[in-house]
Amino acid sequence: MHKTTMKAGAAAVLSALATLATLALSAASAHAAPAAADNGADATTATAAAAVTPTDAAATATAAATTSVIVTGTRASGMKAENSASPIQVLDAASLQRTGQPDLIQALAQNLPSFTAQAFGGDTANLTLSARLRGLSPNNTLVLINGKRRHGTANLAVLGGPYQGGAAADLNYIPVAAIDHIEVLQDGAAAQYGSDAIAGVINIILKSNNHGGSATATGGGYGDGGGRSASGAVNFGVEPFPDAFLNVTLDSKYHGHSDRGGIDPRVVDPGNIAKIPGLTQLPGYPYLNKIQGDAAYHLHVLAANFGWDLDPNSQLYAILTAGRKEASAYENYRLPNRVPALYPQGFSPKEAIKQDDVAMTIGVKGRIGDWRTEISTTYGRDKSRIGVEDSVNASLFADTGASPTEFSAGAFIATQTTTTLEASREVDVGWSKPLTVAGGLEYRVDQYEIEAGDPASRYKEGSQSYPGFSLTDAGKHHRSNKAAYVDIAGNPIPDLTVDLAGRYEHFSDFGSARVGKLTSRYEVSPMAAVRGTLSNGFRAPTLAESYYSATNVGPVSAFVQLAPNSPGARLVGVNGLKAEKSSNISLGMVLNPASNLNLTLDLYQIKIRDRIVGSGALYGSGGAVNSPAVTAAILANGNVLDSTVSQTGINIFSNAVNTRSRGLEFVATLNESYGTYGRVDWSAAANYNKVEVTKINQAPTELVPQTLLDKTAISNLETASPKLRLNLGALWKIGNWTVNLREAIYGKSSNYDSEDGAVYHKTEIKPRVITDLEVGYRIDRAWSVAVGANNLFNLYPNGVNPALLADQRAALDNAAVTVLPSFSPFGINGGYYYARASYKF
Repeated sequence: MHKTTMKAGAAAVLSALATLATLALSAASAHAAPAAADNGADATTATAAAAVTPTDAAATATAAATTSVIVTGTRASGMKAENSASPIQVLDAASLQRTGQPDLIQALAQNLPSFTAQAFGGDTANLTLSARLRGLSPNNTLVLINGKRRHGTANLAVLGGPYQGGAAADLNYIPVAAIDHIEVLQDGAAAQYGSDAIAGVINIILKSNNHGGSATATGGGYGDGGGRSASGAVNFGVEPFPDAFLNVTLDSKYHGHSDRGGIDPRVVDPGNIAKIPGLTQLPGYPYLNKIQGDAAYHLHVLAANFGWDLDPNSQLYAILTAGRKEASAYENYRLPNRVPALYPQGFSPKEAIKQDDVAMTIGVKGRIGDWRTEISTTYGRDKSRIGVEDSVNASLFADTGASPTEFSAGAFIATQTTTTLEASREVDVGWSKPLTVAGGLEYRVDQYEIEAGDPASRYKEGSQSYPGFSLTDAGKHHRSNKAAYVDIAGNPIPDLTVDLAGRYEHFSDFGSARVGKLTSRYEVSPMAAVRGTLSNGFRAPTLAESYYSATNVGPVSAFVQLAPNSPGARLVGVNGLKAEKSSNISLGMVLNPASNLNLTLDLYQIKIRDRIVGSGALYGSGGAVNSPAVTAAILANGNVLDSTVSQTGINIFSNAVNTRSRGLEFVATLNESYGTYGRVDWSAAANYNKVEVTKINQAPTELVPQTLLDKTAISNLETASPKLRLNLGALWKIGNWTVNLREAIYGKSSNYDSEDGAVYHKTEIKPRVITDLEVGYRIDRAWSVAVGANNLFNLYPNGVNPALLADQRAALDNAAVTVLPSFSPFGINGGYYYARASYKF
């Protein structure tokens, strides 16, 4: 375990900040403000009040980000990033690649301070990690591919933590090599795009070149062992026939296990040592429990982007992504006396997943008279088959003398079909520019299914570490949704942009929702502009949140994840889920005091009513406080729990709280040429976000004296993610060399936890400065190589509160293996070091 002080890192950060400030002031005084253009159209182009700046800030990327045409957050044709009324950040492909990360989630997290990636998950959540924007649920961020809604994963994150309930799109099925750029709208946009867009929108734009391509190979691993990774990707474009393009990407990744856990108190307990001869002689003793670490996975993905110009005004297009992931994660070690006839040395079960994800979009866009029209259909399907390896069904073995060691625990299947018809045109109403009028219709069908496990996996208490889904867990559920929207945008006077959107949606199971959004931007001068947004939104619960049901077990505990729509849920005072409702307000400014200096600052507030959150641990037995209703709910759900465990209970999703998020986002880029010493692109990006629970809505009398939300659940919402994050970057290009340095400053984060629900202990991660460095060299026009490090100085988060570990060790609770907090925003594995080779053709 490495516990390095922040002194050297802090000095480096202060030096970088001083350098950035000095250069900004010198640039502002040395460069005259650009002259105003001669006409209104050119004036908006010439303005330096850029609404978008990339956080990695490569020289070419900066120019592209501020002048490129965007398609996110606006229905106007030809809108440039610099003129957007909404805060949008654009990340180019090079910015994503320079992170050295093997997956898109981590690449985004390094570039966007407001985007926090999950480092470790419990049970199957460790097989499908997720992320969240502005401290909200992963489900509050909408993901688009070329502007089309992306389906969510079937693998719901159910266990506690800040990512609990996450079932958003799995970004790792979008290969980085297929991406041209990403537009991130950090503003509420439910009125424009519908449910899920409360925190913002991530629109991934795929490459569309019809010739040339690239190949990349990357390898790396953690400095302290484990996490060995290798990936290879090929992207190429062809012209299958005249006026058409087909861009194809093939991507394959491998990532190995890591282990950062402590000692399981059960294996050093004198009583167990006396009862289990030879325990201390087992290989690896006393580090026998390997649960705290990365899952291992193989991921293979295909992405294809196709377009065919049928005539000068119309195009047929199609998008395809398809991939398979096979992953496994260690679960808690079982002692040799659990099933000694089969496992005389004990055993470490593994949860495994075979996940097939496919999505296809086909559409046509063109013109009918003065109207730009588009019709498209997108189908997405994610199937996660859950397996259990190196395990046993102890009751089955005891009753019959035999048991499989591998089980099929069942499967999750999530599908989504979305059909949209959209139209827009410009209308001259006497304003400084024609008014853009847009509207559309959408029909969406969602389906979620749980398939039961094989008979052996669900016999009595089921397979060790992960019981198969029971017949009462299994089921198929669906929902349909009809929507219509209208969006009107224009410039009443030359320097004022106004965008008004309204949306109506009707759900087959929730009724209707009406939301609106008003966005405005005023250009004070060619060097400054202000912008603001008022909106309300909604999020219908995912079908997984409403209907997921399973049993989560450990060596000493068994908890049922109770579906909110189940009969058992009603026994504890929960009667299904309703939609979240939100209100968003933001106010920002954009500045360009010099031609090479861009700054943006946005303040925001997001209020969510009836927010869907996971409960704390509700005990039926073995807790400091227990509720008979919990035991009744387990029986009503048809669950059979392991009779050897000491703690039983439930977890459940509910509309338990109202929350308020307040924050600010700041982005600055400065590009300087130093002659023979090359060019440096400086960048600073910061996010401050404070989440507060303003009201607890549900306190069912059936659970008294327990409550739905304990201190752990509240801290998951309020403090588990750092309030402050700051990225400082410098990209230095000199000759054929490129050096990319990034300092990521993470503020304090904390969480409460308890052994039995009686006494809660606070684990706190102090502020950390994480240094990322990559050095690249271009050998010739085709070949380039790079070496780099994420977390160069191999820093770790503070450990779990010793008092909590003491309680867990005293209770012989295997949870004491978790010596590093799983909510760490920069992971638990220390430094990752890599090398990359690229070839362009």
